Amino acid sequence: MSLNKKGTNTVCTHVGEVEDTIYKGAVSPLYMSTSYAFEDVDVKRYPRYFNTPNQEALCKKIAALEHTEAALIFGSGMAAISTALMTFLKAGDHVVLQQTIYGGTYNFAVSQLEKYGISYSFTNGWKVDDFEKEIKPNTKVIYIETPSNPLLTITDLTGIANLAKKHGILSMIDNTFASPINQNPSDFGIDVVCHSATKYMGGHSDICAGAVASSKLHIEKIFDTAICFGGSLSDYTVWLLERSIKTMGIRVKAQNENAMKLAKYLDSCGDVENVYYPGLESHPEHELAKSQMKGFGGMLSFELTSEIDASQFFKELRLIKPSMSLAGIESTVLSPTKTSHALMSAEDRKRQGIKNSLIRFSLGIEEIEDLIKDIEQAIAKVKSKAVPV
Repeated sequence: MSLNKKGTNTVCTHVGEVEDTIYKGAVSPLYMSTSYAFEDVDVKRYPRYFNTPNQEALCKKIAALEHTEAALIFGSGMAAISTALMTFLKAGDHVVLQQTIYGGTYNFAVSQLEKYGISYSFTNGWKVDDFEKEIKPNTKVIYIETPSNPLLTITDLTGIANLAKKHGILSMIDNTFASPINQNPSDFGIDVVCHSATKYMGGHSDICAGAVASSKLHIEKIFDTAICFGGSLSDYTVWLLERSIKTMGIRVKAQNENAMKLAKYLDSCGDVENVYYPGLESHPEHELAKSQMKGFGGMLSFELTSEIDASQFFKELRLIKPSMSLAGIESTVLSPTKTSHALMSAEDRKRQGIKNSLIRFSLGIEEIEDLIKDIEQAIAKVKSKAVPV
């Protein structure tokens, strides 16, 4: 049986393990060495070359989860994204980037690409036509993110893959919000899949890592760039990440269920103006999301009504944690304007539809009733302290 034909939880648990040939332990042994033999060996191993025993094994697990031939792991999501982009772009090239993307990626494009003679365009939306309008004769890469951070817009994977092939260019995606559990872009023809493995792959808010999955040919090219940029991952973190991925399937399933329940609650709450979640039938790309996602994810965003101050709301929460990152087993909230998209100008945030009142919610695995009670008590306290107009 092909590895990719095995069940997701089986792949999470068993693929990419390092066999303990000495003591027959149930988990992968950890090889901490940064120096290996170079004579009379099949592979000259070195941490920066992504080929220590633990690194090599973890790459196999991630490739199997993303249904690709190969993968590489990095020290952060931005190390993965920037290395992948710079592999396929050079001076004189052009890249088309989706309008609604992670703020760190946006900042990388506007602050770094022109230094290397690379031009870029942001789309005016996330439809296939929006991308085609921006393609130039020197365009080499189309970069997308779906579901997007923080507004959960959905981009047509098959449409983008076909568009890229039509023009002979590379398609690349940030698949962090979906995770490999909910979405496998390579199945729809996307060439390169990037992740902040800090998020759902790590899943416990204690690991910083990134990953890229693609064909062997593309990964070989990315490797050549990566060994120069030096964004490798320590073997201890690699071992922790492999351990964490073992439970990713069951964690994400629970987070999916919580997100759907919370989205429906917020959608019916009189103190909430807008809810952004692709699992809601009211979401404009709900049908598209159904066609390319196996689950709608554990992320959503919403806006409180104007009389409820978001900053005060954060302060009144007792169970849900205002916190910078996402995808841990604990539920967290943040303000994109103050964190994930703070490096963007106010004008650019407005252009994307990111309001100061927007709250991004990362669902954990707690009982949904407890999360709803916490939201209700926080809103009630904010409203009780509000000064009448």
